[in-house]
Amino acid sequence: MVTIRPFQTQDIPAIAQLFHDTVHTINAQDYSPAQLRAWAPDDLYFRDWETRCHACFTYIAEEDKQILGFAELSPAGHIGCFYCHKDHQRRGIGRQLYQALLAQADQLQLITLTVEASITAKPFFVALGFRLLQEQQVQRHQQTLTNYRMVKQLR
Repeated sequence: MVTIRPFQTQDIPAIAQLFHDTVHTINAQDYSPAQLRAWAPDDLYFRDWETRCHACFTYIAEEDKQILGFAELSPAGHIGCFYCHKDHQRRGIGRQLYQALLAQADQLQLITLTVEASITAKPFFVALGFRLLQEQQVQRHQQTLTNYRMVKQLR
């Protein structure tokens, strides 16, 4: 059974690996190898995961002590990282993580949620009721990646 819980510092190695592996596997259908390397470098600690995860409301999906996904919500209502393990796609884990973000958004009395969804993730967010604001071209390490600024009204 999948449980959703708050992030803990000891989760960092697992989420860093999950992020890298998921981007390089699941997002490979929509982005080139060079784009994937720019997005998720082989250096798993290219970002300060601890600072980032503690700056947001970060939730972990876990089953049998294995991390299956994680999602971040800023106090302003922006969804940052939102990833499900490459081997556990389409099991409802993303929806469970989203429900945790929604509950937190309700506690914060947020009016809207925003996200910058990848080509791959855009249909997931559309299914959750997000609407497209703008297609964007984002620069990462001399690579241009397409993503979509999206919003969802909560109230």
